[in-house]
Amino acid sequence: MTTDPASPVDPASMPRAEFAFPGPLRDQLVAAILDGSKTSTTGLVVDYEHEGDPLPEVGSRSAVIDSDGRPVAVIEVTDVRVVPLGQVDLAHVVDEGEGDASVAEWRASHERFWHSEEMREALEDPEFTVNDATPAVLERFRVVADLRLAD
Repeated sequence: MTTDPASPVDPASMPRAEFAFPGPLRDQLVAAILDGSKTSTTGLVVDYEHEGDPLPEVGSRSAVIDSDGRPVAVIEVTDVRVVPLGQVDLAHVVDEGEGDASVAEWRASHERFWHSEEMREALEDPEFTVNDATPAVLERFRVVADLRLAD
């Protein structure tokens, strides 16, 4: 992974890309981004709305934050789709780089996260659940800078 010479990288001026909550899951996801096996991610429209954040846009860049709050990479969005959760496809699942071999396996692990106490607390909804109709944000990205090389 190298820095795209066409564009300067200043992670301090970029939005933060925080995958999961700080801890083991975030560490796993950040490692997968850095080794190139994770090139997609899934969010929920309700989470963007709750945070008051716009949906990602193709071409936008953000700094990937590790569990210690340090920027470790810059990613650029290459594709965004909003689909009902029940329409997430295997190609997207595989590109998430989390080792899921089927959509059902992916869905089960993601539901554990979305239905977790941490997520429900973040959404301020202790009863939050997802179903096949829940709008999901399918985002593809590429690493444009590995900030660990700057150390």
